[in-house]
Amino acid sequence: MVEVADFRNAMSLLTGAVNVVTTAGKSGRHGFTASAVCSVTDTPPTLLVCMNRASSSHDHFIDNKILTVNVLGSHHQEISKVFSSKISPEERFEHGTWTELETGAPVLEDALVSFDCEIDQIQEIGTHTIFICRIVAIQQSQHNQGLVYFNRAYHHVGEPKITVTDW
Repeated sequence: MVEVADFRNAMSLLTGAVNVVTTAGKSGRHGFTASAVCSVTDTPPTLLVCMNRASSSHDHFIDNKILTVNVLGSHHQEISKVFSSKISPEERFEHGTWTELETGAPVLEDALVSFDCEIDQIQEIGTHTIFICRIVAIQQSQHNQGLVYFNRAYHHVGEPKITVTDW
């Protein structure tokens, strides 16, 4: 049998994009930092998002039935920390500039890309809930350096764009 500590140590070596996942609706505006996000299919465009059931905002995502995955750029390390902290949902949204697309879930204006989604399916496995989300809108920025989490630390990926005016 695999021990929990061994599994966690091994998973720390699986590089993951850092995302802030948000929701809004009758249950209020909430968000959390996540690396457990991946594509499922492009027909229809669908994402999978995993969330710990012990999270204080867990039930709000289920009640609102919508979410936006905001993929963070290298300049968003502080926002990642804010959305993984114990501060209130209201205080979290004081960091960054927020807008919305189709669903009304908060969209980080300068995220690398934001996937605005309706939650189609919910599956509980162990300590987590898996949301299967149909993408209804996408917003992409001009930033090209991503924020990833590897070996329990933040790292930047991507090359800065060099334009003729930079020479």
